[in-house]
Amino acid sequence: MLKTAYFDLNGLWLALNLEENVPRNQENSSYTHIAFSIEDEDFEDIALKLKDLNVHILPSRERNEMDKKSIYFTDPEGHKFELHTGNLEDRLFYYRETKPNMIFFEN
Repeated sequence: MLKTAYFDLNGLWLALNLEENVPRNQENSSYTHIAFSIEDEDFEDIALKLKDLNVHILPSRERNEMDKKSIYFTDPEGHKFELHTGNLEDRLFYYRETKPNMIFFEN
């Protein structure tokens, strides 16, 4: 069964992930989040600004260099966000190179 789908809607990158029976009050047990793209050269400054503002930053997972950089954090109500230096093309390239079990549909 397909559990992940990525869409490019006129420049808006939308990722849909099916997760079943995930407790929403446990921030590290779910991949559900809202992500925004940022420029690579802005990553360190933005990460420092979030820390200076005492934003709740989540522990990072190990990342392949092809998967670019991300910082995950939550708002005061526990909603998870990601700031990511890659774009949809980067993500698809990474998945094509590292995940042979994935199926890709082109229009």
